[in-house]
Amino acid sequence: MNRRWTEADVADQTGRTVLVTGANSGLGLRTAEVLAGRGARVLLACRSAERGATALARVNALASGPAPELVSLDLADLSSVRKAATAVRELTGDALDVLVNNAGVMATAKGKTADGFDLQFGTNHLGHAALTWLLMPALRGGTAARVVTVSSLAAVGARIRLDDPNFEHRWYNTAAAYGQSKLANQAFALELDRRLRAAGSPVLSVAAHPGYTTTGLETNTATSYRNPVVRSLILGGARLGDLLLAQDVAHGALPQLYAATAPGVEGGDYYGPDRLFNARGYPTKVRTLGAARNPVTGSALWELTAGLTNVTPDPQ
Repeated sequence: MNRRWTEADVADQTGRTVLVTGANSGLGLRTAEVLAGRGARVLLACRSAERGATALARVNALASGPAPELVSLDLADLSSVRKAATAVRELTGDALDVLVNNAGVMATAKGKTADGFDLQFGTNHLGHAALTWLLMPALRGGTAARVVTVSSLAAVGARIRLDDPNFEHRWYNTAAAYGQSKLANQAFALELDRRLRAAGSPVLSVAAHPGYTTTGLETNTATSYRNPVVRSLILGGARLGDLLLAQDVAHGALPQLYAATAPGVEGGDYYGPDRLFNARGYPTKVRTLGAARNPVTGSALWELTAGLTNVTPDPQ
């Protein structure tokens, strides 16, 4: 791999259709901008109609191919996930080439999704898993289709509590909840890869992480807390970390752009930055966590997710 792989190396995407979740800001917006600029038809899946419209205008200004389109998606509401999947299948005629599972919430105060799940586990993992399963017919209709699931360095040291994923029987720890959700992203991507291979499917399931990147999520984290002192501490710590360690969004989006477009990517691959313990730099292949690679954990998470979301897994 070229260790200096940049946006300039993204191949021509003419004729390809891409769905990016959380495309209204941060990594998702940058990913959408770059792919649209290379000729892809980009669908921006956003929760806020207002912010989505602003992002749509930005992406449209850079598009060199078909005009981008907006899809309403709230990953914290499974009814919205179902509606979004139906809309995408209709818009694409069941021919989707890339799904980038990028959206997420980070280290928020304790909260619940519309369906009663922990906000972080429900949004970051359950919503994306359900969306992926519901879009599999469209991905099978795509050309050399890929599912890119975005994890995080926060998965390191995390644990998936299959017996209590929604923190119903233990003290809520926001960092533990976030780490669990991002480890689940990794485990899901690898289990999806195993099942796609077993089914003989050409669809690839890969994962990526942005390292330590300034994405704006810290603002959403802070606003989820009612206490103004806590909000100030979170924002202050985030600003200090951004100043000392963080890279910009353009660099942070490179691993997921590589996973989505580069030749030679294989199912089960995981990409992240190449420097400072994978915290920043240019995309390189990195090792998935042992807990995510465990097929017993992957299978159990798969079945748990199917039961919680009431979505039939595809592939079986």
